[in-house]
Amino acid sequence: MRCYLHALLLCMVFAVFSVLYVFNQLPVASSFESQYEDGRTDRRTKKSSGRQPQFGAQDTGRTVRKGGGVPSLFDQQEHDRTSSYYLGEKPASASVQEAARDERIHLAVVACGPRLEETLTMLKSALLFSTKPLLHFHIFAEDHLHGSFGESLDLWPSVFQTRFNYTTYPITFPSENAKEWKKLFKPCASQRLFLPLILKDVDSLLYVDTDILFLQPVEEIWSLLSLFNSTHLAAMAPEHEEPRIAWYNRFARHPYYGKTGVNSGVMLMNMTRIREKYFKNDMTSVPLKWVELLMPLLQKYKLNITWGDQDLLNIIFHHNPESLYVFPCQWNYRPDHCIYGSNCLKAEQEGVFILHGNRGVYHDDKQPAFRAVYEAIQKYTFGDNLVQSLLLPLEANLQETKHTYCGRASHMFTKRLKQSISILQQKTVEGRIGPFDHLTAKWYTSRSGCCMIFTCD
Repeated sequence: MRCYLHALLLCMVFAVFSVLYVFNQLPVASSFESQYEDGRTDRRTKKSSGRQPQFGAQDTGRTVRKGGGVPSLFDQQEHDRTSSYYLGEKPASASVQEAARDERIHLAVVACGPRLEETLTMLKSALLFSTKPLLHFHIFAEDHLHGSFGESLDLWPSVFQTRFNYTTYPITFPSENAKEWKKLFKPCASQRLFLPLILKDVDSLLYVDTDILFLQPVEEIWSLLSLFNSTHLAAMAPEHEEPRIAWYNRFARHPYYGKTGVNSGVMLMNMTRIREKYFKNDMTSVPLKWVELLMPLLQKYKLNITWGDQDLLNIIFHHNPESLYVFPCQWNYRPDHCIYGSNCLKAEQEGVFILHGNRGVYHDDKQPAFRAVYEAIQKYTFGDNLVQSLLLPLEANLQETKHTYCGRASHMFTKRLKQSISILQQKTVEGRIGPFDHLTAKWYTSRSGCCMIFTCD
């Protein structure tokens, strides 16, 4: 009996210390929010006010470019804002009203290092096949890249600029452990963890890595939000479909979601729910909000994680599996799905929806099929004939990759792309969208089937 009493006493002591540790981290989280608010500058200006907030060397000024009469959410609300809400203090009714007013698709990306051209190609693919004239790009980038993003996006044809807005943001981490967060995995990748805390006015968001290419309209993945049940607050694809070659179940030294973990390169988020939820965790018996969870999680697992922020997300959803909606692999198709033979059944059946060229395969010769798709979209000129200037050259280049496993599966890369082009052109003819008004529709038959193309009047 005495042994049991000693064991019980030890458990109680450890529990008390765990709670004290977690709550000791709360001022850090609150400090992050207050610093962000203090350092905020008018997002309608092109230049920083010069004020230096407490983010180390980071400035939190923002740049907005408005396009085509689609107002920014900031402009809709800033004039009547009387106070800044902290996490969890915003009335639920206000969030619902804002979400109802804001019909745009919000797409976020984090670009650090030599990722400018890759990010622009991703944004181009999102805009190119979309039939919704309401896209808002949230671009988080190092300060020296902001001007380049603005110059490049402003050079896109005006008929396309009317269909999107963009906002650029500096890379922003809590001042404590800022360097550790920034270098956790790839430069700045862990910025995505703080998007719910920074973009407080955004209800839902699609985050993607810079090496993503949309092969169908971005609104198709956005529509998955409607499939969320009452507990879902995020959606991702599995890291692997084949456990025998999966990484997490063989090597991970930390908890992970499901049998093979999830990949965070494409992440759909209901950020209102993320901000409001109390998450179960293995640090304390007390559920924690997102802002309270991140720092203790980093401190506990920083020596055990390999893939940085993706591992932290796996840990979170391991303890909160009911909060994650898992979509199939064709929404996040990577070299792992074909390098050892095809192991994404949904892509075989329906084609690849979103191509993810991780590990730099767009820029080397390891996976020429992935590089061919990237270069086809990168070199395509807005307004050119989509079949003659994009699809047919891509098919020809993919024929040269058949000596690789992924090259043999490359018909899956173009299957959905053909449908996207056909739907886009059909809606253009019907007058439902208008970026190709100067083109005349004709039918063209290629070896891949019947397609509608456009020729200049």
